[in-house]
Amino acid sequence: MGNNQKHDLSEHIYIFIRQAKAFVHSIAYYACRVFPIDNKKIVMWTFEGNGGYGCSPKYIAEALLKQNREIGTDYKIVWLVNDNEKEFPNGITKVKNTLWNRAYQLSTARTWVSNTRTFYGTKKRKGQCYIQTWHATICIKPIGLYRGALFPRIAALVSRADSKMIDYVLSGSKWCNHMYRKGLLYKGKILETGTPRCDVLLNQRAQKYKKLREAYNLPIAAKIMLYAPTFRGGSQNTVRTVNTDETTIDFRCLIDSLEKRFDGEWYIVLRLHPQLAAKMQKLHTHQVSTRLIDVSQRSDMNEIIAASDAFLTDYSSAIFEANLIGIPGFIYADDLEEYIADRGDLFFDMYKLPFPVARNNGELMKNIEQYDADAYAERTEAFQKKVGIFEDGKASKRVVQMIRSKCKS
Repeated sequence: MGNNQKHDLSEHIYIFIRQAKAFVHSIAYYACRVFPIDNKKIVMWTFEGNGGYGCSPKYIAEALLKQNREIGTDYKIVWLVNDNEKEFPNGITKVKNTLWNRAYQLSTARTWVSNTRTFYGTKKRKGQCYIQTWHATICIKPIGLYRGALFPRIAALVSRADSKMIDYVLSGSKWCNHMYRKGLLYKGKILETGTPRCDVLLNQRAQKYKKLREAYNLPIAAKIMLYAPTFRGGSQNTVRTVNTDETTIDFRCLIDSLEKRFDGEWYIVLRLHPQLAAKMQKLHTHQVSTRLIDVSQRSDMNEIIAASDAFLTDYSSAIFEANLIGIPGFIYADDLEEYIADRGDLFFDMYKLPFPVARNNGELMKNIEQYDADAYAERTEAFQKKVGIFEDGKASKRVVQMIRSKCKS
């Protein structure tokens, strides 16, 4: 038997096991239909339960809690978490993300709000409302059918099963309106509400700027570059893995270049993707530099973006959200060919984006030291016009209004 035949057999076996497990899990949902739907209950989760109080569901929850306080609504927010140590504000009930907990909570809630797929085997009841916020806006890396032959069969099965249940997908750009069709394998309604997690960038930057520095005992005048490498998930054709390879970035030289170009005292904050951070202990970044700080366990990425003065990534879509507030963005893609071979063709030619692209440390330092603010602003304006961004800081309010009008009995 050749390698390809062995791989195909292994994939078939894996898919069969996943489908059988999903069928068994679905029984729990059918069993929980003996309980009535609570019109006021809203169940949320982020990153398949690995995330905490963050991303767009957080800002929708905050808007709902505000309405509870100010106009007397009585929404009950339940949050599914894999780690019970995650912190949540008063007014939100966190529930351990086990099969029966999940089946009961989802089966009895009028509304679901998530930034990732439901769990394979989930069954939605008639009259329930599922809002998909997704965790990426404009993307560099391809998702869904845009991956072509590299899109795993199991991922396609899970995506189709999930998308059939979705009632509304939220969008913050004309580009996303189009991309979500093939990216999420979705044929339903797309609402141009804007992206709730982007509200903090446009409305609360000064507060978050101060809060992050106080949290890590940094000078208020300290400058921060957020380094946020993207999630690496392997092929995902069989057993799903996460990549924990160390970066090749020279952080000491990076800090020197930032201070040479922009002046001030600079710090680098590192935030890994929640699905990777959940599998790792706190990183010993102080061994590299006392000015390299691990913030991977913080649940809300956009609060950190709001508090930053520059942004660095390889292929993360978060760079486009940092670009909304005009801070310098840089790309460090030292494995571009390998990444494309594993993931598929990128959505954009990296060199036609607003961000300077480096393939090694020398190029990264040069891009920082030769950064041209006027040229960057010009490229940003042209790109945002091209993709049709319509973020205005009012997305959360619109989504809550939509829940009140559309997601009710």
